[in-house]
Amino acid sequence: MSLKIKNNLNSFFHNRDALFVIIVFIIIIALFFTPTGFEKQYPNSIRVKAQIVNVDNANILQFGIIKTGEQKLEVLVKQGKYKGETFQAVNHLIGKMEFDKIFQKGDNALVTIDLNKQNSKVIDVNVIDHYRINIELFLLALFIVFLIIFAGYTGAKAVLSFVFAGMLVLKVLFPLILKGYNPILLSLIAISILTFVIIFLIAGFTKKGLVAFLGAITGVFITCLLSVFFGKGFYINGAVQPFSETLLYSGFPHLDLTEIFLAGIFISSSGAVMDIAMDISASQNEIVKKHSTISRKDLIKSGFAVGKAVVGTMTTTLLLAYSGGFTAMLLVFMGQGTPTINILNINYVSAEILHTLVGSFGLILVAPFTAIIGGLFYTKNNSSNN
Repeated sequence: MSLKIKNNLNSFFHNRDALFVIIVFIIIIALFFTPTGFEKQYPNSIRVKAQIVNVDNANILQFGIIKTGEQKLEVLVKQGKYKGETFQAVNHLIGKMEFDKIFQKGDNALVTIDLNKQNSKVIDVNVIDHYRINIELFLLALFIVFLIIFAGYTGAKAVLSFVFAGMLVLKVLFPLILKGYNPILLSLIAISILTFVIIFLIAGFTKKGLVAFLGAITGVFITCLLSVFFGKGFYINGAVQPFSETLLYSGFPHLDLTEIFLAGIFISSSGAVMDIAMDISASQNEIVKKHSTISRKDLIKSGFAVGKAVVGTMTTTLLLAYSGGFTAMLLVFMGQGTPTINILNINYVSAEILHTLVGSFGLILVAPFTAIIGGLFYTKNNSSNN
């Protein structure tokens, strides 16, 4: 190994930002292989991709737009031990469009093959749903490629933070909530960790990163307090969330659905809070680089100016993001001519109002806090602003 390469490697591993990237990567690998405690073993079942080669709709009954009955299918297994073999399966329709799926000849599906105890004979074949793994992986790969092309090394770190967030939520946060830990406290700790990792991955261990982190964490704590305080006044039952009641019936009657709902409020707004904190911190950092003698007062004013512009659009973004998930429900109310006062008092709508307003409150407050923190840190020593 040449001396130049060795020096470059030594420089890389002694760089604290690069070391942090490596540590986060190792944590992601560890989380990936860490069991949640809720994995169920199905030793007598195989899940494979299959193609629908024949469809029999003779037993489907249609009442208006609703279909019930069963769809008889012939499936051709395309992978695994039974690749190339065909089996008969039945697709049961329960008359609910949100759950039912209709297959056509040529469709790909995810199929479960159930075997006997000796794993020597197929006893049943169930068609789960359309097979979407390939297109999901393609879309994910496309997202990663475009992000890295546009943002380079920073884009690669953004991908790493994206994966870390997914691993922390799926491997730590959700399992611990299912085990009965306080959802609000647990979510607050998880979001604090995510905020730390994401911001310092992207900004590095710089003043810019520190200011953004302190501003974001302040916004997260404020949003948490607001969600708990106003959540009680709204009298919202956590069962308004889809599948909440199913969760209780699935062996978790000890869970407090309302606390899970309130935790979701500041979880869902935390990303926008981080965005605003980073925008203001980065803007102030650039101002100080170009005008190193700027006064603390003027720098804070500049931070406020940036914050006003960002908050103005981000608040609307939250409104559109939350209301978009309930478009059909709002269209039903409008189509039926439901009075506005009735709509605003319906628990589903009230829950989204609480989501939007508390989340927006967090955005409004994180901006001035970040601007003030930036003014204190960036002008503390004008000879060193990085």
